[in-house]
Amino acid sequence: MAECDQVVQTLKKQLKARGVNYQDVASALSLSEGSVKRLFANGGSLSLERLSAVCQLIDMDMGELFKLSSESTHQITELTWQQEEELVADKALLLVAVCITNGYRFDQILEQYSLPETVLIQKLAHLDRLNVIELQPDNRIKLKISPSFSWVAGGPIQQFFQQQVISAFFQSRFAGDEEKLVMSTGLMSLSTNYKFQQRIQRLVSEFYDSCNQDTDLTMQERHGTSMVVAMRRWTFPLFEEYE
Repeated sequence: MAECDQVVQTLKKQLKARGVNYQDVASALSLSEGSVKRLFANGGSLSLERLSAVCQLIDMDMGELFKLSSESTHQITELTWQQEEELVADKALLLVAVCITNGYRFDQILEQYSLPETVLIQKLAHLDRLNVIELQPDNRIKLKISPSFSWVAGGPIQQFFQQQVISAFFQSRFAGDEEKLVMSTGLMSLSTNYKFQQRIQRLVSEFYDSCNQDTDLTMQERHGTSMVVAMRRWTFPLFEEYE
């Protein structure tokens, strides 16, 4: 039963990561939302047929779900506030953390960045203590963060991002073939807003899925690429005097 519960918990995290809610699952299973909540509250009552249907809803096969469930037993979904402060306070540590979450190997980090090997080992050992990775023999790196990992809401990493990263990111004309900038405005109800946010979350999941599809390519064929997606209830301040 514990294994069944773990599978269901993993599935719930995958649904959340893709912006799929209980109502969406209910529609896919032709059940009421209340029935779906009861199924997820009691993992043992979720049949393989229904489990497969939910997996299809998020474009995931059951084998992948079971693998994630097994791996997630010892994975973390969030750092503490203090741990995030450690990352922000140490630029080299933050760099190494970003590299390893993007799939860099030990030798690839050394090749691309001017970090002494001893310093890189120290930073990896620090991340090992934070339980972000497992530093294995021959400096092999095993990630220990969950696929549903997220930064603390309003925490040090998000604050760092808002204060330093966003302004640097938008210092571009976005005129290149590999760039895109779109801003849309309109009138939207709260319910439609929430539904659209779910679609945004699915887009973010597709972004990471696309990155994972390129992992077999060489580092020379892949390039650092970032996507910023933001949505809020907002009107242009220039027009406030007419309201």
